[in-house]
Amino acid sequence: MKKLLLALFVIILSGTCLSAQNTERATFEIGKNTFLVNGEPIVIKAAELHYSRIPREYWEHRIMMSKALGMNTVCIYIFWNIHEQEEGKFDFSGQNDIAEFSRLVQKHDMFLIVRPGPYVCAEWEMGGLPWWLLKKKDIALRSLDPYFMERTRIFMNEVGKQLADLQITRGGNIIMVQVENEYGSYGIDKPYIAEIRDIVKDAGFNEVPLSQCDWSSNFERNALDDLLWTINFGTGANIDQQFKKLSEMRPDIPLMCSEFWSGWFDHWGKKHETRNSTAMVNGLREMLEKNISFSLYMAHGGTTFGHWGGANSPAYSAMCSSYDYDAPISESGKATPKFYELRELLSRHLDKGQKLIDIPDSIPTISIPQFSLNEVAPLFHNLPEANYTENIKSMEEFDQGWGSILYRTKLDASNEEQLLIVTDVHDWGQVYVDGKFIGKMDRRKGENSVILPPVRQDAVLDILVEAMGRVNFGVAIHDFKGITEKVELKTQKKNIELKGWEVYNFPVDYAFSSDKQFKKLSGKTDMPAYYRGTFNLTKTGDTFLNMTTWGKGLVWVNGYALGRFWEIGPQQTLYVPGCWLKEGENEIIILDIVSPEENKISGLRYPILDLLREDGIQTHRKEGENLDLSAEKPVLESTFAPGNGWQTIAFGQSVQTRYFCLEGLNSYGNDDMAAIAELEILDADGKRISRQNWKIVYADSEEIVKANNTADKVFDLQESTFWNSRYSRSVAKYPHQIVIDLGAEYSISGFQYLPRAEADAPGMIKDYRIYLKKESFKY
Repeated sequence: MKKLLLALFVIILSGTCLSAQNTERATFEIGKNTFLVNGEPIVIKAAELHYSRIPREYWEHRIMMSKALGMNTVCIYIFWNIHEQEEGKFDFSGQNDIAEFSRLVQKHDMFLIVRPGPYVCAEWEMGGLPWWLLKKKDIALRSLDPYFMERTRIFMNEVGKQLADLQITRGGNIIMVQVENEYGSYGIDKPYIAEIRDIVKDAGFNEVPLSQCDWSSNFERNALDDLLWTINFGTGANIDQQFKKLSEMRPDIPLMCSEFWSGWFDHWGKKHETRNSTAMVNGLREMLEKNISFSLYMAHGGTTFGHWGGANSPAYSAMCSSYDYDAPISESGKATPKFYELRELLSRHLDKGQKLIDIPDSIPTISIPQFSLNEVAPLFHNLPEANYTENIKSMEEFDQGWGSILYRTKLDASNEEQLLIVTDVHDWGQVYVDGKFIGKMDRRKGENSVILPPVRQDAVLDILVEAMGRVNFGVAIHDFKGITEKVELKTQKKNIELKGWEVYNFPVDYAFSSDKQFKKLSGKTDMPAYYRGTFNLTKTGDTFLNMTTWGKGLVWVNGYALGRFWEIGPQQTLYVPGCWLKEGENEIIILDIVSPEENKISGLRYPILDLLREDGIQTHRKEGENLDLSAEKPVLESTFAPGNGWQTIAFGQSVQTRYFCLEGLNSYGNDDMAAIAELEILDADGKRISRQNWKIVYADSEEIVKANNTADKVFDLQESTFWNSRYSRSVAKYPHQIVIDLGAEYSISGFQYLPRAEADAPGMIKDYRIYLKKESFKY
């Protein structure tokens, strides 16, 4: 009997998959060019899932779907701001129970990689950092700022209490923990990364390897010798090129793509993003054949429920609630064509002892017949208690993290029109005088002013500002909400700053939204309002609320916050998990700050994720506009070197300029397509200037039908997105030009250029000219 038990023990420890019942200690190590579980080689095939984007009731289903793909690992972020929504108050229960999520992953014989930040990005509000950090106005986020580090240590220790005992060495399934996240795209600060590493270790994660991820172009900036270095890149990338520098620097380490982007995320007002499935599968096949581990970001995106969506900057652009991501597992957990293509590939690359399980049944879907929301509570008639401030203050200074904020003051009489200037609206504002709508302001478009009509003495000025999501990437994560500086009135004779404000705060929680004086709706309500109604079900199932007749706002069903809607699209539905519905009567509350076309709604069996209703995607060339360079002399006329990777071009002199024009004359592909992934402008000392205030003032051609290849992609901080000249419909011909307003004058000495990341660098410009001017070009 002893020999039999010993034999069974050896079998358990020698397998590369964890048993659901296994609580024995095991090892995970970094070997020569491979990872090792109990000394046996393994290629990590990880499915990125986010527990916060999946209803807890569906966690196990999504884990099983990932296993059915052929994955052996799950990878998760830990979202600090959802666990500590108020300073010092931690919540790891229910939907936030990360230990239970880990145990479910282990139950299905899968490893777990944990990425606790403190910053995670993930297109999530403020990149996962808590908004209340901004109450310390001079805080330097993601730095050795004492307060930031103090709170980071407290948070990480709480994560350690939840997960440290679930490391593989203690009988759990956690094999690796990541330190920070893509810091090379934020700054250069090795002492900070080292301190975060030590905080992670001190939290109890000292028995498994620690890693750090970055891009191939910047991983050296903050790489620490005692961490595993991994690279992030997307579908279609030249894989050899992505790992070239890393392999040269560390020839003996196992290679891993810590984020292989299966798709991309959606922005309000822009086309739904998709990525080619064949390119995804081919990239994964190449990595598997080369013994390269990967985490598929995302295997299943899910939904950014409630108010948790983030934003990009520059230029400011908020994320949709759907995080479908064009992933193999759809937003509602269904197998897509990508799923089956990937499953077929991974079925031929299973680990020793790994079995490809059957695909779990999909969650049933239901339709809900159209019904009306017959109760209304106008926002201006249901004001909370007011705060008073002489000077404008941001939302954070009123101890408000999310939602909308109303600023109210009185105006002096004026017989002439006045220009109202708001510095700055974060993020979407509406202006009213005596309850009458005057105009809107949209941070995405740089709108910060409206013209006021003549007004009576003591006319009431209301500015309602909705916070659309804090920036989650780059230095702009210091993103204060509401009105961030001041409000002015300007005429030909005067310019005055308005003072004496009553301020009303509208948070996003269900308790606040439901506690209103609802009245029976009669006629159309042309002002911001809460709407309430009920619908009855004889059976439950997943559904998608059709929001196409509604304006802009948030939805709660049975107390659950579903997410944002906005008539401009591309997302026109909101996913409702069936586990949040019930047989019999169900309640729905909608906050619409614009007002709906009609107060009716229905539930569909399918999502609508690609329907734009704005006045077209905003391009950067006005009708009939043509750039005139006939009288201009180029500062430089040259040829780009062929191939992938950044190129640095020096002018040989410094030139004072504000407007930068790159004109492509032809391509290496001998076709008419031009593409640029990223541009950086260098100052007189050869350092990159800030891109936060850049604007595209002209682009001769942009692809907006088949993809989001607008010209602002050249400074969106994302190396995998790019400006591309039009290739749908009629192809635009060379030459191709792009003009950037740098936002101020600089003495510049050169620039840096990054082509597309694919192996053949499609659209790579060959010959080009650079024009520089202090004043605007002629059109």
